[in-house]
Amino acid sequence: MSAQAQGGVPMNSGPMSSGIEGQRVVITAGASGIGRAIADTLIGYGAKVHICDVSDDFLADFSKAHPDAGATRADVSDEADVDRLFAEASASLGGLDALVNNAGIAGPTGGIDEIDPADWRRCIDVCLTGQFLSARRAVPMIKAAGGGSLVNMSSAAGRFGYAYRTPYSSAKFAIIGLTNSLAKELGPHNIRVNAILPGIVEGPRMEGVIRARAEQVGVPYEEMEKTYLDRISMRRMVTNQDVANTVAFLFSTPGESISGQSIGVDRNVETL
Repeated sequence: MSAQAQGGVPMNSGPMSSGIEGQRVVITAGASGIGRAIADTLIGYGAKVHICDVSDDFLADFSKAHPDAGATRADVSDEADVDRLFAEASASLGGLDALVNNAGIAGPTGGIDEIDPADWRRCIDVCLTGQFLSARRAVPMIKAAGGGSLVNMSSAAGRFGYAYRTPYSSAKFAIIGLTNSLAKELGPHNIRVNAILPGIVEGPRMEGVIRARAEQVGVPYEEMEKTYLDRISMRRMVTNQDVANTVAFLFSTPGESISGQSIGVDRNVETL
C-alpha cells in the first residue's frame, strides 16, 4: 500500500517507515547519485529534507521533482558555504533531526610519488573536512531537537585500503575515526552516529574510477571491471538504492539502538 508524498514520490509504509515521517534531514551532495537516492527515499517515507550540491543542473532537477524540499548550492569544503547551508536549512526545516554526510569526490588516481599535493588536499577537504564542518553546524541543532542521528558516508576503501587511490582511502579511513569518536561524544545527548561503507556502486562515477585505473595499468576497461567484480563475493555491484535503504533503516525506529557502527553495504567486498 502506498500514497503519494510531496513531489510525486511514493509514500512508503510498513516497519521501515516507523519513526521517519516528519524527521528534518540535511543531506549533503543530495542532488545526484547516492545522495539523490537517499533524498528520494526519505521523502518517500515522509521526512522533510534539505539538500546541498555543487551542480546547478542537478539542483534544478531535484527542485523540480521535490518543490517543497529545500536546496542550497554549497561546497562542503568551504566553511562559509556550510554556514549558509545550515542557515537556509534551519529556515526551511525549522530545526534538524538528522544529517547525512554524503558529499565526497573520487580524488586522483596515481602512485604516491605521482599525486599532486593540491589534488590530495582537495580530496581530503571535500571527503573529510566537509563532514567535520557539516557535523559542527548540525550537532547543536540536533541537540536542540532532543536527539537524532548522523550518518557519515565512508567506503570499503576505509576498511581495506586502496592502492593508487591513497587520498580517497585515507579520508574514508578517517571517517571511521570521526564516526566512532562522535558516537561516544554524542551518545549522552541521544544522538546516534554511524558510518556506511558502500562497496562498488554502479553508475558513472564508478565507471570513471575503473576507467582511470585501467588506463593507468594499461588494460582494457572490461578486464579491469572484471577484476573489480572478482573481488566481490556476490560478483556484482551495489546500487544507490541499496545504500539509501540502509540510511532509512538507521533513521527508523527499528534502527534506534544502532550507534558507533561501520556498516558495509557491498555484497561482501573481499579486497580492493
